[in-house]
Amino acid sequence: MKIAQIVGARPQFVKLAPLSRLIRERHTEIIIHSGQHYDIKMNDVFFRDMQIPAPDHNLNIGSGSQGVQTAEILSALEAVLEKENPDWVIVYGDTNTTLAGALAAAKLGLRTAHVEACLRSFNWAMPEEINRVVADHLADLLLCPTPTAMENARREGLQDKARLVGDIMTDSLKLGLELAEGFSDILADLSLQAGSFSLLTLHRPYNVDDPARLEHILKGLNSLGKTIVFPVHPRTRNVLAQLNPKNFSCLRFIEPLSYLDFISLMGASDMVLTDSGGIQKESYIIGKPCVTLRSETEWTETVDTGWNLLLPVDSSSFPNAILDFQPPSERPDLYGSDVSRKILDVLEQ
Repeated sequence: MKIAQIVGARPQFVKLAPLSRLIRERHTEIIIHSGQHYDIKMNDVFFRDMQIPAPDHNLNIGSGSQGVQTAEILSALEAVLEKENPDWVIVYGDTNTTLAGALAAAKLGLRTAHVEACLRSFNWAMPEEINRVVADHLADLLLCPTPTAMENARREGLQDKARLVGDIMTDSLKLGLELAEGFSDILADLSLQAGSFSLLTLHRPYNVDDPARLEHILKGLNSLGKTIVFPVHPRTRNVLAQLNPKNFSCLRFIEPLSYLDFISLMGASDMVLTDSGGIQKESYIIGKPCVTLRSETEWTETVDTGWNLLLPVDSSSFPNAILDFQPPSERPDLYGSDVSRKILDVLEQ
């Protein structure tokens, strides 16, 4: 078979890595990169560090508004998919690249599989929620990571094309940690000791696009009086430039990290603070308490187990609830293993 994988953002590069290795053992793979993440730290280093083959097609779309970026990716993808005519098109997650890939493939009559399907935050103010719902309804095969996702598929009448395969991030993290061993010197580079800091990521538009809101979040976290390391997403960097870093003496602002450095830093932290969906799950998989700076999550099971605290930044509990948060000793296996092989087995049926 010829299988086209469409990616464009950091989480998708990481998820593609283990599946790409397996596909190339048994089939022909075409990697199409939309260019949605165009910063070198958000792009090239992930391909290098995770030993992913260079993309066969790079659309070089770059930044833009939600509508413009999606439309440009859709337009560019159509010609590539017509030329390659794959047996399967794989899209990942909930980005503009995901939506454009699912639309392009559906309009061309190509079979599409959605990895990380049927997750729901039920927050329609998030562009990602719209992307994932539309992609699920367009796709021919929904590769669900959890029983909760399978239940979401049932509620929306999508159960006949849904399969429970587990979460591919378990494979990605396993591969990444193997590659990082003996490679990453990030703790020494930052003069940090394991367990002496928390790790922060912020990139959701509703948290970072408004300078006043971003300042509120950072001031709150700074008031905790603990060292917080903050790799600054390119989206956040422009807004942060409008604020005075001297007001946040407990926060260490650093450049975006390679994936291997990032997961090494996560593994050495005492806690993860984030508004990312994927990082909530990654934290759980490697056994780190997570505080999610949102009012909802796609990964509800991490909250149910007590390892993920939902903490909206406009709530009265922010930020002090962070200091009181302690997960239980038990951490159930939620996300499975050998997921890449299960995905490929389903595609081959």
